Amino acid sequence: MEFLNKTLHAYFAQEGIEHQTSTTQRPEQNGVVERWNRTLLEAARTMLSAAKVPLFFWAKAIATTCFPQNRSLVIARHEKTPYHIINGWKPFVKFFHTFCSLCYIIKDDENLDKMKEKSDACIFVGYSTQSRAYRVYNKRTRLTIETIHVNLDELPKMASDHVSSDFIP
Repeated sequence: MEFLNKTLHAYFAQEGIEHQTSTTQRPEQNGVVERWNRTLLEAARTMLSAAKVPLFFWAKAIATTCFPQNRSLVIARHEKTPYHIINGWKPFVKFFHTFCSLCYIIKDDENLDKMKEKSDACIFVGYSTQSRAYRVYNKRTRLTIETIHVNLDELPKMASDHVSSDFIP
């Protein structure tokens, strides 16, 4: 039932697609989707382990895995990426970054004192689906925000040292 809704039914009818569902609790009937889910989970697990971050980042890791894969893996029969097939143009991929890299955002919405920090240390956790903004986890406020005002520091040693410090979801 995961893939049923009115929008999809309308699209299927428009494109002449016959939609068939599989039986619940029978993953072997839906091998392509199950394999894709497994690929995403394995990649996310690897990213979480490499970054030494808590499991509460699992959803961000899966979304971050899916984002570049849709823009880089070529579907052989079309010789295009999924993004290119859906949108009609090649994706821009020069803004990809390492998951859980240390980054800094400018604190522009607060009253800043001359001697206070002008930026917050954050962790890069993904990409916005609505714009070219980045999703970052602010270590001070413990919130995930989307912003384009990010300075990324992708040096692996520094990122792992900063990321593994105390996280509280």
